[in-house]
Amino acid sequence: MASVPSLASTVQQRLADALSAALPEAGVADPMLRRSDRADFQANGILALAKKLKGNPRELATKVVDALPADGLLKDIEVSGPGFLNITITDEAIVKTLAARAADARLGVPHATGAGTTVIDYAQPNVAKEMHVGHLRSAVIGAAMVEILEFTGEKVVRRHHIGDWGTQFGMLIQYLIEHPHELDHKDEATVSGEEAMSNLNRLYKASRAVFDSDEEFKDRARRRVVDLQAGDEQTRSMWQRFVDESKIYFYSVFDKLDMEINDPDVVGESGYNDMLTETCRLLEESGVAVRSNGALCVFFDDVKGPEGNPVPLIVQKSDGGFGYAATDLSAIRDRVQNLGATTLLYVVDARQSLHFKMVFETARRAGWLNEDVKAVQLAFGTVLGKDGKPFKTREGETVRLEDLLDEAVERATAVVREKAEKVGLGEQEIVENGRYVGIGAVKYADLSTSAVRDYKFDLDQMVSLSGDTSVYLQYAYARIQSILRKAGEAKPAAHPELALAPAERALGLHLDQFGETLAEVAASYEPHKLAAYLYQLATHLTSFYDQCPVLKADTPAQVENRLFLVALTARTLQQGMALLGIRTPERL
Repeated sequence: MASVPSLASTVQQRLADALSAALPEAGVADPMLRRSDRADFQANGILALAKKLKGNPRELATKVVDALPADGLLKDIEVSGPGFLNITITDEAIVKTLAARAADARLGVPHATGAGTTVIDYAQPNVAKEMHVGHLRSAVIGAAMVEILEFTGEKVVRRHHIGDWGTQFGMLIQYLIEHPHELDHKDEATVSGEEAMSNLNRLYKASRAVFDSDEEFKDRARRRVVDLQAGDEQTRSMWQRFVDESKIYFYSVFDKLDMEINDPDVVGESGYNDMLTETCRLLEESGVAVRSNGALCVFFDDVKGPEGNPVPLIVQKSDGGFGYAATDLSAIRDRVQNLGATTLLYVVDARQSLHFKMVFETARRAGWLNEDVKAVQLAFGTVLGKDGKPFKTREGETVRLEDLLDEAVERATAVVREKAEKVGLGEQEIVENGRYVGIGAVKYADLSTSAVRDYKFDLDQMVSLSGDTSVYLQYAYARIQSILRKAGEAKPAAHPELALAPAERALGLHLDQFGETLAEVAASYEPHKLAAYLYQLATHLTSFYDQCPVLKADTPAQVENRLFLVALTARTLQQGMALLGIRTPERL
């Protein structure tokens, strides 16, 4: 495993060294290198430096150029305007760097320096409730961040903080005790997610109806909550049945989403019950939280209600009950003290931003978060319908996640089927690819939008073969595989001695940015930047394909070099898509 420095970082280093040599008095100076449409790169750090040293920027730029070593890296450097440097790299340097990437299983992407342990909280469905479109974003964005962080060398601990606690369980458990066969299965061996959810739905509706109409049942249900919190054995075992039944359903949905969720990572609200009293005691003893009208509260100078009164974070209610804050603060203690987290990442709806801001600030005051441990909310916006309003069914209900995924797969399968004959796909491959294309389309539409923004859920657009969609990227990958299959005797091989066409250079320079893009995405928790990189890669590939014949190139060496370029593009697309949780079928 060899990490390969990008061309940009190599050029940046060369310029920094030349700056120090030409101007020892400048100390360590940043050449401020960026991609440019005038040349491969532009460096404009000399202007600021000349200002600081009261020199002439063009003279200074010329001195720096003279201090650069002549080797195989730089082809041309021109001093333009008031002292910018326009830099063009040799074709040889591009091909050699790409060859080094191709020789490495990780495409030359380095592991991040100073990697730590991130505990990521994502995909948080509620027990005994159906997953709806709102659950989609947390799951998709979280799963992509897990893959990206792990790839860059971070140790990642997954946590699914499911809603498995609270007063509604009193009603459900009491009803199940009085109607013991409501959660029985037709056949224990093959319980589908659908059967599990319809059981839970039926039971929820029935218990709700009794709860709303029968005062005596309502009292029994409320007493049952007390039993649950006190750890009464029969009550807890009934509660466990709801959790287990819900997991059958959750896992079936995550399976549809082509996502792996492991049982030990599912630690719901109930997982922190035993810590709640101690969390409150620690906060009260340290003075971080104070009693106000019997409730245990934390106050903030900058959080005020509409009347201008301070709005506190309530950790314990006046009746002794615990709110979400107590659970979230206990989870922070557990993740920092027991799991050794250096970063806590919460993939949670932007509407909960104020709650998390207050929780994180409380944890900082209590000393659970400090210089060495940070907490970040990766907030996401709402899923909207085509009309730009929050996504609902015609009846005004929230849309079931399963229905949505099934429809996406159905649409995608139709798209795949249309082209199947031409590629020679059998029925099994059509069905499998339809699933990969449909689920990929849903994930990509979510991940290609900046998480904070709302996005429109439009299946027609998602499964379209043109535009910024995952299908476009999957087709780009499949097209390369088809070229490689047709190549016969010709094998991909790098030829640094060849001159590159403009489209080859553009593709090569973009391929070289993969590692830098990943580092940026991992540091800022912005998977949409990886999606944008991959879309640009596919676009560069399309231009290359239009302008540079691969199998009918002029010489055998050029055929090999172009095969080498497309093969590396395919690997980069496949790796990038895998980090977003999207599959790349070999034939489409």
